[in-house]
Order: sequence, then C-alpha cells, then structure tokens
Amino acid sequence: MAISVHNLLQQRRYPFIASLVLILIFVTVFILTTETSHPPPPPRYRLPLQNVATINRTNIHINPDTDTDRDNDIIVSDINNNNNNNNSNSNDSEDLVYKWEACPGPLAVDYIPCLDNWKVIKTLRSRRHMEHRERHCPKPNPHCLIPLPDGYKVPVSWPKSRDMIWYDNVPHLKLVEYKKEQNWVKRSGDHLLFPGGGTQFKDGVNHYIQYIEKNLPKIGWGKRTRVILDVGCGVASFGGYLLDKDVITMSFAPKDEHEAQIQFALERGIPATLSVIGTQRLTFPDNAFDLIHCARCRVHWDGDGGKPLLELNRVLRPGGVFIWSATPVYRDDERDKKVWDAMVALTEAICWKVVAKSFDSSGIGLVIYEKPLSSSCYESRKENNPPLCDENVRPKISWYTPLDGCISALAVTNTWPTTWPQRLKSKPSSLSSEPDAERIFDDDTKHWSELVSNVYRGELGVNWSSVRNVMDMNAGYGGFAAALIDLPLWVMNVVPVNGPDTLPVIFDRGLIGIYHDWCESLNTYPRTYDLLHSSFMFNNLTQSRNRSRIKTRWSFDS
Repeated sequence: MAISVHNLLQQRRYPFIASLVLILIFVTVFILTTETSHPPPPPRYRLPLQNVATINRTNIHINPDTDTDRDNDIIVSDINNNNNNNNSNSNDSEDLVYKWEACPGPLAVDYIPCLDNWKVIKTLRSRRHMEHRERHCPKPNPHCLIPLPDGYKVPVSWPKSRDMIWYDNVPHLKLVEYKKEQNWVKRSGDHLLFPGGGTQFKDGVNHYIQYIEKNLPKIGWGKRTRVILDVGCGVASFGGYLLDKDVITMSFAPKDEHEAQIQFALERGIPATLSVIGTQRLTFPDNAFDLIHCARCRVHWDGDGGKPLLELNRVLRPGGVFIWSATPVYRDDERDKKVWDAMVALTEAICWKVVAKSFDSSGIGLVIYEKPLSSSCYESRKENNPPLCDENVRPKISWYTPLDGCISALAVTNTWPTTWPQRLKSKPSSLSSEPDAERIFDDDTKHWSELVSNVYRGELGVNWSSVRNVMDMNAGYGGFAAALIDLPLWVMNVVPVNGPDTLPVIFDRGLIGIYHDWCESLNTYPRTYDLLHSSFMFNNLTQSRNRSRIKTRWSFDS
C-alpha cells in the first residue's frame, strides 16, 4: 500500500516524518555542493605592476614583494601547448608557476637575447659575412627581468632629448672618446650631448642635409621623399634632424664595437633598430624606401657577388635614390679607386644611374644613384648578370631569408606615392586588387581615427606628452600610427610573419615598420619603448584559455 503524508499524519508517526525530512535535506545539499564546487585553484605567482619592464620606460622598477591590490597584479598562468589541447580533459590541467627574477651578470642591463647568445656565436664556423651580428635566439626563451642601470632616471622629453640624454640611462663612454673629433657625442656632467656631428658631417648635419638637396632638388624633403633607410647610422643624428622636415628615417646598425650607438638613438627618441647586412635579408618588404643613405657605413657593397647592394636594390622603391658618401667617392688612392671601380661595374649591372656627384668645401663628397622605374633596362643588358629572380620560387616574406643573388623584377608600371601628407590617407599602390580592398582600407583608417580620438587620447589616462617611442605590435594597415600622426611621437609598426603581409601598405602610406615573429625576442635594447600597443594579437590565446590575466599600464590590446 502506498505511503502518503496524510496517512502518516493520521497515524501520528511524527518521528518518522522528521527523519524523512532530514534525509531529504541532506541528500539535496550533497547533490548541490557536488555539482557546483571545484578544487581551489593552484597558486599563481603574482607580479606587481612595476615589474613590467617593457611596457613603459618610466615605470620599470623591479620589486619582488607581493602586491595585495589585485587590480595592479599580473597573474601569469601557463597556456597549454597543442598536444595538451588534444586531450578532452585539458581544462583540468594545473597552471605552471613562473618565478621571474632579475637577469644575472654585469651586462644584464643591456641584454638582448637573440643578439647576445654567445654560446651559439662562439660555435659559428664563419664571421666573414657578419654572421656573428645576426640573430641567434636562445632555446628556450629566457624568463628573467632586465634590471635597471644604477641611477636610472625618467628619460629627457622630446624635443630636448634629440640633443641631450641622461648619462646614467646609457652609461657608455666609448664613443665619446673614439669619435671625439667628429662630434658624435660628448659628456657634460650628468648628460650626454649630441652636437649633430658625424664622420661625414664636418660642418654639421643640417649643412649636410641642405647639401644633399642642393645637389638633387627633386628629393624634396618631407614632400616627395618621406621614408628613408640610413645604413650604419651611428647615433642617428641624420635621421634625428630630418624629423624637422617631416621625413621619418629607419636608422639601423649592428650591435658592434661602436658601443651603444643604436641605444643612444632610441634614448634620444629617434627611430632606430639593430640590424646588419650579412647573410640574410633585412626585415623590410620589397620596394619600401624612397631614399637610402650610407655615410661611411663600412659595408662592402660588392662583396659576396654584390649581394649587399642587391639587398639595397630590393628594398629601394623604383625611382628612389641611394646616397653614398664615402672615401672611394672623393679619394684617389689605390684602395679607394679599386672600391670605386667595383661599385661602378655593379651599379651599371643593376641599371642604377648616377644623377649627381659632387664635392663639398669641407672635402667630403657624395654620389647619388637612381633605381630604374621598370625592368626594361634589365632585359636589354648585354649580360644577364646578376640574373632576374624567378618570382615563382622567390620567398615573399623577409624573415630569416637568405640574401638574394638576383634582381627582383619590377612591375610593368610604377608610380611614385602622393606627396606627403596626402600620402598618409591615399590608396596605397601595394593594396590588394580584391574588390573590397579599398573599402576595407578606408574603413580601417576611419575606425582607428575615431577610436584614438574618442578613447585612446581622452579616456585612458595616458599622459601623451611623456610618450615618444611607440610600438604597434600587430599593426595591420598602420591605422593606429596614422591616427597619432599629429602627436610628437613615432611608431614602429610590426607586422607578424604568421599573418597577412600588410607591411608594404604601411610603407606606401609614409610610415615605417618591420616584420617579426613574436615567439622570439625583438632586436632592440631594453627600455626602448614608452608605449606598446596590440590589437587582437592575443585574441586567439585569450579565447582558447581565459585563465591568463595580464593588466599593465600603457599597453593596449583592443
């Protein structure tokens, strides 16, 4: 016979009823707690905000103590590799704990992992082609924080920093002594001063810049000529002074015996990067630069079958010019004459035309070559040497790519970009020919203009007057940099090698940038950038595992 609550009440079986109610309550509580509870999360190492050494040059003090303010923490969790993701129970895996300590050793303050890997460098079979100045990244990547130099101060603000920086921030004096007669850099008390001199700038860099335009007026600084590559740039005074003329220069040199030359440039707030013309392509696209400059840059252009000069030909825009100021141009001794004769033969072979050659009253001379606008000259040469590249097999992306031993073919028609500043928003010639490409480009430009104006410059609390060196880690078409163009800063636009190749578009707009793989360290000194920006670069990671929370100041992932 079925048991009902009504019958139990009639029979006055109250103890039984009470026991039944207690059992039901216990079972209900047990089921609920079993379904909703989880084991406590594993401990995670929490880093205070000031441990972020690469976000902001003015906020990089290392403090090993734990911060109890969770809004200022960085919680670092392991993101499982693809092998673990294949396991359906991967969500149950525990986080790994990272312990970030200061990098050891007296040279740690300037440590660049992929350029300071001496264990690998010592094993190189040859250094003839500057192999020891190229990238050799350690495996695994180091997990330590770069310490500050003793006495480090907030960098001198722009534009004052072009001419003066704190000595304690870059405490290197080798160039002060080595180049004291050439006015590269001088020390004055707590500061390092940059008078605007150089090996070829005996009357100052401003006089040298005027001298170039006098020899070739069509250069048109800041109008026709906007984007420049300065090879072996020293402390980058050439590029620094051209900023006054609306010219942006990618200055580069290797990390070599000219101690801290690129570090000086970056501390001054001048665009620069560490690189070398060795055995691999520079990390720039084809036909990128309006003008390339070399003032005693110590590159053997005819070496290795002329590959170094062929690399300049690759990155120089059709119709662009190469300015070479070096002793073979204006001296007649046997060694210099031999170099000059080799240069004449090579430039004629690649159809470069001399458009100017002159000597200054200071005793310095230069020659200006112009690259052809089409491939017609290549096809009419008596000898096919160097040969034209086979574009079907030639690598497109310049990342760990060997130097070409051939001439890259030019388009049937090539037009020079619109004059600056209209160039910034004009349709780039390298834009895809897909039907929606121009609309997508215009929408991207509009999107970043509105976002920067309404949010970045008004709502985020960034003191933009203290920001000079900026990096966009996933630059796309360069819209973020374009939206900041009226501020006194510069942007290094990075295009990841595993994504769409938009770097040619960035150069067509009159901006600068590089290719990079973010699984590796960047070719730059610690404390280079005041602000890092990324847009959707970490999107796939945060979607796959929403367990890594990173909060920093002045680092945006929109």
